[in-house]
Amino acid sequence: MDPAPQQPAPAAAGVEIAPGVFVNESDLRFQYARSSGPGGQNVNKLNTKAELWVPVGAIRGLRQDAVQRLISLAGKRLTRENEIHIAADTARTQESNRDAVMQRLRELLVQAMHRPKKRKPTKPSAGAKRRRLQEKKQRSEKKSRRRGRIGDE
Repeated sequence: MDPAPQQPAPAAAGVEIAPGVFVNESDLRFQYARSSGPGGQNVNKLNTKAELWVPVGAIRGLRQDAVQRLISLAGKRLTRENEIHIAADTARTQESNRDAVMQRLRELLVQAMHRPKKRKPTKPSAGAKRRRLQEKKQRSEKKSRRRGRIGDE
């Protein structure tokens, strides 16, 4: 017995680029150029480098705090037009580099979707403070005993 087939996303939802995150296909802008990566003589003949631009405002399905983390994580990949620009030229084929660009975007989005835990400030215990001060005192005494020997001889 086969499990029930999954329902495809509605056409209005666009392309799912990460779990629950969509963008219209028309908002994904690809461009291809000559690659500096592997490819032998084809490097000089074929446009295998893939570049992708995605407007941050076109990405749907992210919470507001995740959008802020995405902007922060994008760093120098964020353009003045508020687009994320990702390029790949690691593979020999245009299709592989296009897949690599989409994978990098997916990883960036998944990283932005992860909500970091809030740090709870803690204090060292009284025993830990006492042990630290005791160790400092012992180290100080050990070093002060070394000091007096040079002039005694």
